[in-house]
Amino acid sequence: MRDHDPFERRPGRGERGPRVFAPGDLKLLMLSMLAEQPGHGYDLIRQIESLFDGSYSPSPGVIYPTLSYLEEAELVTGAIQGSKRLYAITDAGRSALAEQAVALDGVRMRIEVSKRALRGHDRPAEIHEAVGNLRHALHMHSGRWSAEEIERVRNLLNETAKAIASGPAIPVTENTP
Repeated sequence: MRDHDPFERRPGRGERGPRVFAPGDLKLLMLSMLAEQPGHGYDLIRQIESLFDGSYSPSPGVIYPTLSYLEEAELVTGAIQGSKRLYAITDAGRSALAEQAVALDGVRMRIEVSKRALRGHDRPAEIHEAVGNLRHALHMHSGRWSAEEIERVRNLLNETAKAIASGPAIPVTENTP
C-alpha cells in the first residue's frame, strides 16, 4: 500500500476529502461549543465552518448523529423549539468536558493544522463565507421549488458562474474613455 499525503489533492465530486477530526474530536468540540451557548444543529455546523474559515463544513449527516449520541449519553439535552431542536450541555456534560480539557486543547490544535492544510492557496476566506451563505440560502429554500423558481435560481447561478469564469473585472480608471 502506497503512503501519500492526504492533502495532496482535493476530492472529486462524490468523493470524501481528508479526515478532519480524529475519533472523538467532533463530540468533544460540539460539547465545548454547547458549554459556551445552547444551539441548534445548524448553529454548530456554522460555528465549525467558521473555525475553519470556511474551508470545511461538516454535513448534517455527521452533526445530527453526533448530537443524538451526546443526548443518549446524557451529556446534552435536546428540547423542541419551533421546528428545530435546541441542544444544551448537562452537568454530566460539563464534568466530562472538564475531564477532557487537555484533549480539547489537542482538538483545537489539530483544527489549526487542518485549517492550514485545507486552505492551502485556495480561495480567500471572504469567498468561502459567500459560498457558505449561498449553501445556506439554498438549504433554507428547500421544499418551495416551483418550475418558475427553479428556472430563476438556475439562471442566477449560471450567470454568476459565467461572470466568475470570465475572469477578473477590469477596473474603470479616469483615463478610460
